[in-house]
Amino acid sequence: MSDSSFHLEKDSLRLLATALERLDVGFNSLPPSGESRANLQEIENVLRKVAERLHDNFPYFHPLYAGQMLKPPHTVARLAYALAMWINPNNHALDGGRASSAMEKEAVAEIAGVFGWQTHLGHLVSGGTMANLEALWVAGELHPGAKVVASEQAHYTHQRISKVLKLDFESIPCDRKARMDVPALDARLQRGDVGTVVATVGTTATGAIDPLPQLLALRERYGFRLHADAAYGGYFGLVENLAEESRRAFDHLGEVDSIVIDPHKHGLQPYGCGCVLLHDPSVGRFYKHDSPYTYFTSGDLHLGEISLECSRPGASAVALWATQKLLPLARGGEFARMLSDSRAAALALYQKLRADARFMTTSPPELDIVVWAPRAARVSEASQLSRRIFAEAARHDLHLALAELPTKFFDLPAAMDRDRETITCLRSVLMKPEHRAWVDRIWEILDAATNATV
Repeated sequence: MSDSSFHLEKDSLRLLATALERLDVGFNSLPPSGESRANLQEIENVLRKVAERLHDNFPYFHPLYAGQMLKPPHTVARLAYALAMWINPNNHALDGGRASSAMEKEAVAEIAGVFGWQTHLGHLVSGGTMANLEALWVAGELHPGAKVVASEQAHYTHQRISKVLKLDFESIPCDRKARMDVPALDARLQRGDVGTVVATVGTTATGAIDPLPQLLALRERYGFRLHADAAYGGYFGLVENLAEESRRAFDHLGEVDSIVIDPHKHGLQPYGCGCVLLHDPSVGRFYKHDSPYTYFTSGDLHLGEISLECSRPGASAVALWATQKLLPLARGGEFARMLSDSRAAALALYQKLRADARFMTTSPPELDIVVWAPRAARVSEASQLSRRIFAEAARHDLHLALAELPTKFFDLPAAMDRDRETITCLRSVLMKPEHRAWVDRIWEILDAATNATV
């Protein structure tokens, strides 16, 4: 870490100018269009105002921002996305995004390959919500009238999506590690009428991974469709420093029926870039529709024919393709190492918290999310202290997050008054590769903030 002041990275802008010149060559046979030239002075004035307005943000790109799931896109993703904007392709039909559609298919196939899927149906979407909607829509078509169930710690989007799709939804209790409780699920399945089980591979609150091998065993017995919401955690199957139980879950991830993963979380992409993968390509029949003007420029598959969304940004596909060319999705590679560093950072912070008598912790982090709370005589008092530490840390540029979680997730002292069933706790998402080198600095600020508060 340098003692010099922080500056946003700007050196790569020259690479964009060089690439833009190369892009320009591909179209120089066209006659002049006569387009009016932009007033650069007026644009500069507006951009200055934009830059000033954007100061009103937390420093999401900096390692001292360790709160919500905000990770800066890789430089190559930013540049490739910007380069594509000079064309602004639409990856609905091939005549709207010919090159970018091909790049999307290649990039999505590489993601599917992480799970061992050579045959699949998949595409990019605007994010995890739309990706999960498509997966549950297909599930509903295959199991009409049947319930969708997910754990109490599954993302709230599943319940909302189920309402949109007119599917009955039900939550299954969690165990003390914030994972779906398998005996509770088994008991619910015995009653019948469950068509789809959603396994969360990396909950957004704690990073918990539902016990996939046990869920697969239940699928063999009950015949439900198993969907994996791996929007946050999916890429971690590439890393080598997972706990044994987590590793087993990832080793079985390719056996589910559908997977959602978000490149705009750990895939180093700008928002919004999600991905839905369906193992059985024959479910493409549910997408079948006619268009009087869209799909006639090529006999090849148009991405709009296997997507609920129509217009979709080709620039997202270009950025993802470029990133995966620079950083292939391979175990032992540079991309995997960055994820390993994030997990190592989480484990390092967890150990500091675990060893400090001022704090209460949950079970060790499975991915790169750490959750803890200050010790106090009562749960309500600990909740108040969490909010005060959160505010004090922010005063010193350390930005954490707050979460409301069941007290059963924490190792509470026996004498603690459990006057609430949930506790307001502190949460840190150490998803930037740089976080590993910044753990000591984060701890230094957190220590001071706690001493000033408790």
